[in-house]
Amino acid sequence: MRVLAAGSLRRVWPQLMAHFPEAVETQFGPAGLLRERIASGEACDLFASANLAHPQSLLAAGRAQSVAAFASNSLCLTVRSEALRDGDDWLSVLTRDDLRIATSTAGTDPSGDYTQMLFDRMGDAGEAVRKRALALVGGRSSAPVPAGRLAAEWIIHSGQAEVFIGYASYAALLREITGLTVLDIPAPFNPRAEYGCAVMTAQGQRLADFLQSEKAKTILQNEGFLPGGAALTRPTKPNP
Repeated sequence: MRVLAAGSLRRVWPQLMAHFPEAVETQFGPAGLLRERIASGEACDLFASANLAHPQSLLAAGRAQSVAAFASNSLCLTVRSEALRDGDDWLSVLTRDDLRIATSTAGTDPSGDYTQMLFDRMGDAGEAVRKRALALVGGRSSAPVPAGRLAAEWIIHSGQAEVFIGYASYAALLREITGLTVLDIPAPFNPRAEYGCAVMTAQGQRLADFLQSEKAKTILQNEGFLPGGAALTRPTKPNP
């Protein structure tokens, strides 16, 4: 079985596959770029995306057999600890113009799309942050994150920015890294990232069913993901 999966699933995927009874070959990458590869004809049995829009576009184009949501996520801020001032919170950090803010790349990486939604919800303050933000991860020409490193850790410790906006599923790991502080973003501003899979073949359906199982949900939640798992969506047949 061949799978293309969002990069944010890379750490949890081996745990999931350890409980799936079939051999699975998986390639990871920004979900938007993976969707483009599938739309251009690359074959796979299942596409696991960090949003629902990319799987649904393959379904609408007749490339996928069905779509299922299986997990969700949210955003957080990772900050260089020494850059923080007394009383700083997520909003004051983002609106400080002395700090460089890095994000994933909208359009090619859903994390970047969710970050743009965060800026939208911040109103005028978000527009100013949007203009300053640096899209350094997940783009067509972005430098790859070194193997074994988290994007936020690498961006900040390599001096490319003082702040990184990324998935909250990494928060527990990031809080263990010296020199980094993780700040939560409150729910009214924080977009919910819905993960979905596009079933491309009958073989892929078996993996989609597993991803919606209680076992898989427990593994995902233990790794910082939030509950998800809407019912499968299949193309509707027109009325005769």
